[in-house]
Amino acid sequence: MTIRIGNAPCSWGVEFANDPRNPPWRQVLKDCADAGYKGIELGPVGYMPEDPLVLAEALAEHDLTLIGGVVFRAFHDPDQWDDVLDGAVRTCKALVAHGAQHLVLIDSISPRRAPTAGRAEAAEQMGPEEWAAFRDRIAQVAKIGAQDYGLTVGIHAHAAGFMDFEPELERLLDEVPEEILKICFDTGHHSYAGFDPVAFMKRHVDRISYMHFKDIDPKVKADVIAKGTGFYEACGQGIFCNLGQGDVDFPQVRQILLDAGFEGWCTVEQDCDPTLDVSPIRDARANREYLESIGF
Repeated sequence: MTIRIGNAPCSWGVEFANDPRNPPWRQVLKDCADAGYKGIELGPVGYMPEDPLVLAEALAEHDLTLIGGVVFRAFHDPDQWDDVLDGAVRTCKALVAHGAQHLVLIDSISPRRAPTAGRAEAAEQMGPEEWAAFRDRIAQVAKIGAQDYGLTVGIHAHAAGFMDFEPELERLLDEVPEEILKICFDTGHHSYAGFDPVAFMKRHVDRISYMHFKDIDPKVKADVIAKGTGFYEACGQGIFCNLGQGDVDFPQVRQILLDAGFEGWCTVEQDCDPTLDVSPIRDARANREYLESIGF
């Protein structure tokens, strides 16, 4: 099994490129390497320099490979289509410039879905026409990434967006060809949504091209779901705990990947609030040590 373990800027609290709370991008690269990782994601496009020479030099300085990048934008909102395309094209260009492989598509948080994160039975559903347009926007960006830029494109379910719960994820997979859209599977978001990540992986491992490793504190999850707590507030309450301390069965995750002959990157993503008294590098080290302890 050739699996490489990376990390991502969101583990340092970087969710949006222009957030003044973000740590310096060079510090994130240094911390990532110092914590024992050999790869890192791009983060939100614009956070790291879009000049390929500048970023290539910094990656080489820390012996880091650029793994991929995320388009975390409002696919659910037709009025935001230009913004979605802007993020997608800029991310594709950045990935190609550094030989990265994975383009990850995430529908960003919607006010219509935020109060029901983790509660599939209560969540508002799109009507047929809205769903079809939503699906087609995802498919169009997937086609751009796969066919125009030669990237491996994965859909990523995310709490409080319209691609959150297992039934809608499986519906999308049924309606968009695998040739242009695979799965970037996030263990933590699947648990947050109220579904079993191990069971999903067993059914769909052949379509999983990329993994995000995230764990969920079950006590915090129960509390934030009961109270309808917002996603970022839940991050601030520590819903994403260190790997091995939550409800995701990572030894089973490893076994499924091993049995499937999975090769490639698995990236740790421990979303956190950068204003809180947390130590991203300490957590990054602890997560790397845990993964090593179970054979990754």
